Amino acid sequence: MLGNKKSGFGAGGNTTLVARDTTVVGDVHFSGSLDIEGVVQGNILAEEGKDALVRIIDKGRVQGEIRAPSVVINGEVEGDVYSGKHLELAAKGRVHGNVHYTLLEMAAGSEVNGSLTHINSGEAKREKPQDPTVEVTEVGAGKQPAKDQVASAKS
Repeated sequence: MLGNKKSGFGAGGNTTLVARDTTVVGDVHFSGSLDIEGVVQGNILAEEGKDALVRIIDKGRVQGEIRAPSVVINGEVEGDVYSGKHLELAAKGRVHGNVHYTLLEMAAGSEVNGSLTHINSGEAKREKPQDPTVEVTEVGAGKQPAKDQVASAKS
């Protein structure tokens, strides 16, 4: 659980704190540990290839997407959460968005208002899903696309 010293995950090294009564506007790129007691209005992105831990503490709030190997939520998240290793939703944890996890631990009282999707550890890359509102139609050689068609380039 949150604050439990014997939990088997975490990130060594430096710790960054967004203190209570602090608001960060914009994306946060980090490595090590990031503790949020205030508000972050933007995405939280762990440095790729490094062990990293995000903790949203009690009254902390994130308005954006979280992408990190290990995540502990005991506050509120308004956005999607992508955890490549371990995700813990503590008793006061609230997520208003979709959750993508490899290993999930949920305490009684926690909430997810969105979908839960299990991912294999190899799939936990930063790839963003294709925008479902874009339709791409391939056009044959020598033909012009119709007025409402979009031609795609082959790689």
